[in-house]
Amino acid sequence: MTAEPGGAPLEEFLADPAHCTLDLASAVARCAKSLGLRHAVVYLADLQQRHLVPLTDVTASLPVDTSLAGWCYRTQSLRVEESDREGMTAWLPLLDGAERLGVLAVHTQSLTAASVRQSRALAALLAMMITSKRTYTDSFVRRTRTEAMQLPAEMLRAFLPPRTIGNPYVVSTAVLEPAYDIGGDAFDHSLTATALHAVVLDAMGHDLASGLTSAVALAACRNARRTGADLLSLVDGVDAALSRWLPDQFCTGIMAQLDFSTGILEWINCGHPAPLLIRGQRLVVDALARDADPPIGLRKLLTVRERPVHEARLQPGDRVLLYTDGVTEARMADGRLLGLERFADYVIRASATGELAPETLRRLIHSLLDSEDSRLRDDATILMFEWRPDG
Repeated sequence: MTAEPGGAPLEEFLADPAHCTLDLASAVARCAKSLGLRHAVVYLADLQQRHLVPLTDVTASLPVDTSLAGWCYRTQSLRVEESDREGMTAWLPLLDGAERLGVLAVHTQSLTAASVRQSRALAALLAMMITSKRTYTDSFVRRTRTEAMQLPAEMLRAFLPPRTIGNPYVVSTAVLEPAYDIGGDAFDHSLTATALHAVVLDAMGHDLASGLTSAVALAACRNARRTGADLLSLVDGVDAALSRWLPDQFCTGIMAQLDFSTGILEWINCGHPAPLLIRGQRLVVDALARDADPPIGLRKLLTVRERPVHEARLQPGDRVLLYTDGVTEARMADGRLLGLERFADYVIRASATGELAPETLRRLIHSLLDSEDSRLRDDATILMFEWRPDG
C-alpha cells in the first residue's frame, strides 16, 4: 500500500519523538509547513462559548455568533472565504470526538482537494494535541477564561468531564452556569461498550462545602461505575460516601444509564426534578415523572427499603433532558420564570431547525444570561442526550 500524496510529511512529523514536546505554536507552524500550507492559526472556544480565542497568533478573538469562524464552530463544518493575505482561508472545526474545541484557520494560495485533505489531517492532529496537553498546560486555560474563577468553581470544574461526548448511537452534551461562580451543581457522563451513563447533581448550598459535596459524589459515582456496579449499587455507594465523609451534607440528583442496543433507559431520582422526554418535536408530558426518593446522603430517610430503579424504552431520535431547578427558576426578560414548558419549547424549536445538540444548549443557556432583565437565581445545569441507533 502506498501513502496518498501529502501524507508522507505528516507521517514524518508524527514519527519524530521530538515533535511530541513542542509547544502548540511551534507544532502548528511545522505541521503547516510540512504539508505545504502557507499559514495556520488555532482558535479555541472560551469557557462560555462566546468567543474563539487565537492561541498561536496575535490576531483578535472572533465572536462565535456572528463570524464565519463561529459558523464553522456552530455547525462543525468547513467554511471558506477570501483571505486578507491574498489567497483563501479555510475554517475547519477542531473536534475531540463529539466535543467542540474550536476552529483551525488555514491560509493557502488556492484551495484544492489535496489542500482540503491536508487541512483536515492537520485539524485532526491538532485536536488530539490540544486534548492531550490542555490538562497540564495552564496557558490554554488562561486564554479561554474571560474573568477570574471562584475557588468552589475551580475545584468543581477540575472534576467535570468534557461538555460533549458521543458515538454512532448516542450524543450527550451539557452546560453549566454561572461559569465562573458555580457552587454545588455538577454533571457527569461517560460511555462504555454498551451504555451511556449520565449524572446531574445539585448540592445543598452555594459554597466550597457544596462544591466538595458534588465532587465527592462524582468520585463515588465513577468509582462504582468503573468496578462494574449496577445503578442501584452505584447510588448506594454515593450515599455511603457522603454519609461517611460529609455527614452534614447532601445533594439531589439523577443517575441514569441508557442501553445503546435496546433504547432502555434506567434511572434513579434522588429528590431531583424529573427528567424530560422530547419525542417527535413535542414534550411528552410526565413521561419520565416518578415519585422522587430522598436526596443522596440522607440514607436514614429511606428506612429499610431500597431506592426504586425506574425504566422506560426510548424511541430513535428521542432527547432526554436532565437539569437542575436553577434552569426552570431562571427569570426571563418578561419577568416570568422560564418554567418547564418554555424550557422544553426552546429545545423543540431548536431541534426542528436541525441544530446540533451542543449548539442547542449553548444558545439556550445564553438566552437565559443575555437579557438585561434575565437572571439566574441559582446554579443552572442542563444535560441532554439523544438516542440515535441508526447512527
